Amino acid sequence: MKIAVVTDSTCYLSEEEVKDNNIHVVPIPLMIDGQSYREGVDISTEEFYDKLAHSQSFPSTSQPPIGELMNLYQQLADDGYDAVISIHLSKAISGLVNTVAQIAEEMKDTIKIVPVDSYLTVKMMGRLVLEAAREVEAGKDLDTILANLSKYRETFNDVFVVDDLQNLVRGGRLSNASGFVGSILKIKPLLTMHTPRHAIEAFEKVRSMKKAKLRCEQIFDQEIAKVDYPVSAIVYHANCPKAGQKWLDKLAADHPDIPFELSYFGPVVGTHIGQGALAISWNQDLKRKPL
Repeated sequence: MKIAVVTDSTCYLSEEEVKDNNIHVVPIPLMIDGQSYREGVDISTEEFYDKLAHSQSFPSTSQPPIGELMNLYQQLADDGYDAVISIHLSKAISGLVNTVAQIAEEMKDTIKIVPVDSYLTVKMMGRLVLEAAREVEAGKDLDTILANLSKYRETFNDVFVVDDLQNLVRGGRLSNASGFVGSILKIKPLLTMHTPRHAIEAFEKVRSMKKAKLRCEQIFDQEIAKVDYPVSAIVYHANCPKAGQKWLDKLAADHPDIPFELSYFGPVVGTHIGQGALAISWNQDLKRKPL
């Protein structure tokens, strides 16, 4: 069986990672001041944050056009693929994976499309996508790949801090906003997607960015002590690369046995979290302990 791997632009994989692993990326649209852009196609991350700083209205995101998705799957069928593993950002923050499920039913006589809710987004999802591509390249069958992705997905955890909650609240992406909005300008809330619904939830209030980062580090230490496998980690930043690198350097010095990678919040996710956010995620290190 010839299997293709599809994902969306919030995976924030590099061009090299996409090309070298034969991954197909669907751009997600966003709108700023009445102008529509396709993430990673019409607008770069740097351009987005510059526009965000000067925008007259709150930016918004939407799903890729259904026709665009169907054209991609049809092209894959025409290219001889029998099945598609289509991995997308958590359905708790986007309806895209549900749309893919609907398309899968419509196109079932053309190609087998398997929608996969990553429960994640950003480079966390990117790592899941890369593993799918590696297993396809290794010649594993569809059922084995899906089972392994499910196991791998369960090892991901994260904690992040935003500079303020306004973008998340206005965009409706914070599932438990009511308990935090009252002090929105005074706190640095800690958030996570590692929840039963895989939604973005605030779970703790901290009074400064310095204290918030320290608390993130404490949670990271506590959580990695609970697992029976080695982990690798990612530090993310929203248009503050120096702050992200500085935090990564500290974490790497504190944990010399853990490999760290620096990544970022691109336009679509940045629309909802705003500038200045920092995050850390971690997952099973498959290089040291395969699934």
